[in-house]
Amino acid sequence: MVDLLIETGLSRNIAKTLVFLSKRDETTSVEIEKATGLRQPEVSIAMQELRRRKWVDKRDTKKEGKGRPVHSYRLNAPWSDVLTQIDREEQSKIDRIEANRKKLKSFA
Repeated sequence: MVDLLIETGLSRNIAKTLVFLSKRDETTSVEIEKATGLRQPEVSIAMQELRRRKWVDKRDTKKEGKGRPVHSYRLNAPWSDVLTQIDREEQSKIDRIEANRKKLKSFA
């Protein structure tokens, strides 16, 4: 699944993170790092993009004592909806390519 998502144009880090999230109700950035082999900055950048696309929600949980809160993440839509959106984006690319081919043929 990761390779297929990469073929659609998603980065390797985003694809790995997204597939991991699809298998969890909620998870932390540390769990994502361990499961995917990504470093903290890579997970952070991937999560920014996934949140920008509105596929992921972030929740901060205060740890006992001092320190930074723990970031918890979860998909905010069913996995099938995320895949449907990716499919629509792929179809849009195909439509643009076909339109460009028609224009090119009109000049031949």
